[in-house]
Amino acid sequence: MVERNASTVGLITKRSLICLFTFSSLFLIFSWFSVLGSTGRNHFVTSNSLPDSKYVAEIDDDNSKVSNLNKAESSPGNRVILGNNGVDEEEATAKTKDECRCEMSDKTSLRVYMYDMNPEFHFGLLDWKPQGNHVWPDIRTTIPPYPGGLNLQHSIEYWLTLDLLASEIPIIPNARAAIRVRNSSEADIVFVPFFSSLSYNRFSKVNPHQKKSRNNVLQEKLVRFLTSQTEWKRSGGRDHVILAHHPNSMLSARMKLWPAMFILSDFGRYPPNIANIEKDVIAPYKHMIRSYVNDSSDFDSRPTLLYFQGAIYRKDGGFVRQELFYLLRDEKDVHFSFGSVQKDGVSKASRGMHSSKFCLNIAGDTPSSNRLFDAIASHCVPVIISDEIELPYEDVLDYSQFCIFVRTSDALKEKFLINLVRSIKKEKWTQMWQRLKEVEKFYEFHYPSKEDDAIQMIWQAVAHKVPALKRKIHRTWRFSHSVRGRERGLLSVPSPRNFW
Repeated sequence: MVERNASTVGLITKRSLICLFTFSSLFLIFSWFSVLGSTGRNHFVTSNSLPDSKYVAEIDDDNSKVSNLNKAESSPGNRVILGNNGVDEEEATAKTKDECRCEMSDKTSLRVYMYDMNPEFHFGLLDWKPQGNHVWPDIRTTIPPYPGGLNLQHSIEYWLTLDLLASEIPIIPNARAAIRVRNSSEADIVFVPFFSSLSYNRFSKVNPHQKKSRNNVLQEKLVRFLTSQTEWKRSGGRDHVILAHHPNSMLSARMKLWPAMFILSDFGRYPPNIANIEKDVIAPYKHMIRSYVNDSSDFDSRPTLLYFQGAIYRKDGGFVRQELFYLLRDEKDVHFSFGSVQKDGVSKASRGMHSSKFCLNIAGDTPSSNRLFDAIASHCVPVIISDEIELPYEDVLDYSQFCIFVRTSDALKEKFLINLVRSIKKEKWTQMWQRLKEVEKFYEFHYPSKEDDAIQMIWQAVAHKVPALKRKIHRTWRFSHSVRGRERGLLSVPSPRNFW
């Protein structure tokens, strides 16, 4: 009996100890999680990976002070003052929102490292004279003007460079599709500010006292400069952006700088291993004719059915122009004639395109021409006859919604083109005309740049290429022995055939 009681007491004691141990363990675990949770919350709220703490407070406090401020903002004359510091809380809140908006914008913008190159490569070509050691003009006070005429159609180098400079000046409003960074290791791409189209247009001829044209000398200097840079050696040039919008620009340097991303008007004068749609970007021309502001025209008020004015006899693929001239010159309601920018040619073309339903865009010396973008600015439905044409932003825009595409072989058939155009009735044309008015902003160049204008769209097109080029760069680093080796430019560069 005593043994049984002792056994019972021992069993109870063991159970009590187990319960006590379990309870103590649970209490310790619960306390530990409580402390960890408290410190964790404090850590993450103050972390740089999240927006400013004031912004977080605004989000979490929707039903209190911030909510009241938003109501006050919508009521003119209502002002809310903080307790004792005399600061206008409306202004403080607006400032916080602006700071957060700017921060968020910067995070989503393309980060661009731009070389501080000698002005002879950029604004010096515009006869701008630097003061002291300054490389760039102070665009807050003076912007060197770009020459007019046909120079303007290939002026994207000028607009993109200005946009990067403006991104560093807070007082200049900017849509911030791209921002300039000063550390190349933080950049998505490296921008080369060489005004290559302007260099070709103004300095490609050899003067009597020169052995080489200034354009060719600058290209040689550019190659030496770029290939000696750490940034070029680190990536083999893949992440560099070079502008060569004029088809004849960079004629010699392009064969040596082919790893870079080119911004071009088309691929007409490039072999596919030097330039192709996988690595390069097609950008629009700057249209020459005036935009059709407040366009209230309609199908019936545009008397000309089909319009073309320009050079008729062209080289290469441009032979189709003269063939179409003979096919269409006697057709009713068709304007097909020679024209140029001289003798009020731009104004005449503006009037003609503004009063036409359809505008021909025919291949010339190269697959593209400025005429397509003149037609878009005129809300004149483009009829594109150019089998090899590449179009800007075609990864995001469906050109068939506002353009008519005709194969060259079909266009040269008797009556094919005129019958096709006449078959497009008022309802269909009006849909395309409306779409032209919606998309025209994508082809307009502004300073400062505006949301979804040509400058912003070009930066976005470049940004679309970044993931693929980064992947290729990272693959080349797989077997590099060290980061130091990469920075010293010890990576070998393959041939153009298998580089991309």
